[in-house]
Amino acid sequence: MSKRRSDSDSSDSEEQEMPRAITLASIPTLRYLYKNKTLVQCRPRFPHRESLLDRVSLFQGDITRLEVDAIVNAANRSLLGGGGVDGAIHQAAGSGLLKECRTLGGADTGDAKITGGYKLPSKHVIHAVGPIYSSSERDIKAAQLEACYENSIDLAIANKLSSIAFCSISTGIYGYPIVDATHIALQTTREILDKESSSGIERVIFVVWSDKDKHVYQTLLPEYFPESDVEETQRPEAPENKAPEPTESTSAATEVPKSSNTVAPESETPKENVAVDEAEKKGEPTKEPEAGDNKETVEVPKPEDAKETVDPKKDDVKETVEESKKAE
Repeated sequence: MSKRRSDSDSSDSEEQEMPRAITLASIPTLRYLYKNKTLVQCRPRFPHRESLLDRVSLFQGDITRLEVDAIVNAANRSLLGGGGVDGAIHQAAGSGLLKECRTLGGADTGDAKITGGYKLPSKHVIHAVGPIYSSSERDIKAAQLEACYENSIDLAIANKLSSIAFCSISTGIYGYPIVDATHIALQTTREILDKESSSGIERVIFVVWSDKDKHVYQTLLPEYFPESDVEETQRPEAPENKAPEPTESTSAATEVPKSSNTVAPESETPKENVAVDEAEKKGEPTKEPEAGDNKETVEVPKPEDAKETVDPKKDDVKETVEESKKAE
C-alpha cells in the first residue's frame, strides 16, 4: 500500500516547483553591459547622460518572474487575457487578475490600465493595448505604440512606482516589426527619462525572450543611451556613407577594374579612369562597377544607339568586302 502524501509534503513540493523570483538587484544595468562588452558604443542619437546607465536594463527571460514594482502586459482591448505574453501573465497571476480586469471595462489601443500583481512577484501589472501593425497606416500605428510606453510610465509615476519592466509590445501576433518597435520603445523611454517628472523611476527594464529580439536591443540601445560623449568614442562612418582613405590594404578594393577585366566597346576607349578622375575631383567615393551602375562608370552602347558607334560609311565598307570576296 502506498503511503498517503501529507498536506505538508504537497505544500513543499508545490513551493519547490514554483520558479524563483528574479530580484531587481540581479538584473544587469546598461553600465554593466557596457563594461562586459555586451553593448558597444556607436554613433548616438541622444547625448550621454551618466545617470541613465544605472536606470535602464536589458533582460532576457520570463517577465512573470521579475520582482519589480510593475510589469507591462501586451494586452488586447478586452484586458481579459489572450495568447503570448498576455496569456502567460494571466496564468501566472491567477484568477484574481482576471477578476479585477473584468471591472476595468477594457481599453482603447494605446491606452494603459493598472491592476494588482496577485500571484506574480511584481506588485502590479500595467496592461498596455498595443496596435495591430499595418504598413499602410505606419504613422498611426507608431503613434499608438508610442502612447503605450508613455501611458505605462505615466501610470508608474502616478502610482509612485520606482521600477517598471516592459515586454516588447505588439511584436508578437500583432506583427509589429521588431526593429521599428524597438526604436519607438527606446526613443519614447529616453525622452521621458530626460524629464524631471520621471525622477522617481529608478529602473526601466526591457525584457526580451528570443535571441533575435535581444540582438536588436543590444544593437539599438547604444544609440539612445550612449556610454560616453560621442567625441570620445565615435567610430568611423560606415563605408557606404564615406569612402575609406586609400591605403595599401584598401586600394585594391576601391580601384575601378581596368580594361583587362572590363570589356570596352571597340569603337571607343574605356572610360573607367575618366569616371574615377571626375569622381575624385568632386570628392565622391569611387567603387567597383556593379550591375545597374554602368551609366556611372562605363558607357556601353545600347542596341538603339548602335548607329552612333558604327562608322556611318558602313554601306561602303560592306560593298568593299563583297568585291574583295569576288576577287578571291
